[in-house]
Amino acid sequence: MATEVKSVLVEGTREDSVDKIVRHAGMLSNQLQNLRQRMYPPEASKSLRRFMTNEVSRLTSIPESSLRTMDLEGKGPSPSRLENNHRAYTLEQINELRHYFATQKPNEAKSFLPHRTGKEHLQVLAVANFKGGSAKTTTSVHLAHYLALQGYRVLAIDLDPQASMSAMFGAQPEFDVAENETVYAALRYDEYRRPIKDVIRKTYFDGLDLIPGNIEVMEFEHDTPRVLAARDRDQGAIFFERLNLAIREVEDDYDVVLLDTPPSLGYLTLGALYAATGLIITVHPAMLDVASMSQFLLMMGDLVGVIRDAGATMEKDFLHYLVTRHDINDQPQAQIVALLRHLFADDVIMPTAIQSTAIEAAGLGKRTIYELEAGEVSRATLKRARESMDDVNAAILALIQQSWGRT
Repeated sequence: MATEVKSVLVEGTREDSVDKIVRHAGMLSNQLQNLRQRMYPPEASKSLRRFMTNEVSRLTSIPESSLRTMDLEGKGPSPSRLENNHRAYTLEQINELRHYFATQKPNEAKSFLPHRTGKEHLQVLAVANFKGGSAKTTTSVHLAHYLALQGYRVLAIDLDPQASMSAMFGAQPEFDVAENETVYAALRYDEYRRPIKDVIRKTYFDGLDLIPGNIEVMEFEHDTPRVLAARDRDQGAIFFERLNLAIREVEDDYDVVLLDTPPSLGYLTLGALYAATGLIITVHPAMLDVASMSQFLLMMGDLVGVIRDAGATMEKDFLHYLVTRHDINDQPQAQIVALLRHLFADDVIMPTAIQSTAIEAAGLGKRTIYELEAGEVSRATLKRARESMDDVNAAILALIQQSWGRT
């Protein structure tokens, strides 16, 4: 770097700010690529840990004794054996077990295989807030993993040009996502538009698919004003309907679609708000964050008016607030949480996502709390973080099930 700076000074001219930004971007991109090559070689891919018999029993409600008997009798999937002779199952095998028991016990099928029926509509959940640090992506990815572990068919769509969700799934936005491979491919207005099915990727989580993001998704923000200005009705559906229509192309394949929205209130966010059947607004319990959320809600109200003026409706199954990065020992935070519950009552999800070193440690490795194995953090820390995330995600799942009419 010193050599580059010196060369700029030797020329006798001061480096233009734009040139410096471009130079720094190239330097950082190259360094990130080098780091990724060392941490994740080209042939490497993320994989999910295996699950012990007691975990499988908790996830599926199948007694441990039944799992042991099945293995001994050669029925169902064959788990691997660890050095201590304990049985270990992949998530794919867990889902095989779900299908097996749903077939064997049709009267209890829903308890083993919770897929929605024909009368239960696709749930599209948008996780939103334009304030940085509200744990929007952390919430989205943890919820996606939780639902997949519970046996639901999930599609995660990264609408954020920063593509943090994609990175959590092992799809590096700069290197693994090529041109026309983001959701923009299914939304664009020209002849290069693709069916959304073409850009859906399988992930290392069985039952969980991904549409990755990168800077390309910003193109929708650039194209839409031009199309609106031209009043070109030949370019397909109006901008806020396009995401919803694209999702409907694959609705039979999923129970839940999760939208990780961009940190702005642009055309893409409006499309997500329109497509969503449920909305989760994340908020960190600090005064600046709450003030920012207030502005976010005011602006969102104004922008939703655009959709109403176009004659569309914005009915949602639910709109709830989720307190994130909550330090339960912080008195100022406790006061803000109390304020939110006083103002919004039951619209504030009762469990809160606690601030935890376990979640931070998982995030450093681009993982969720559900991917950590025993020994990576202290048992007590992991247990506390896992219980917090389970409680939050179970509360959101209860909202989904309520919208389906399930008890």
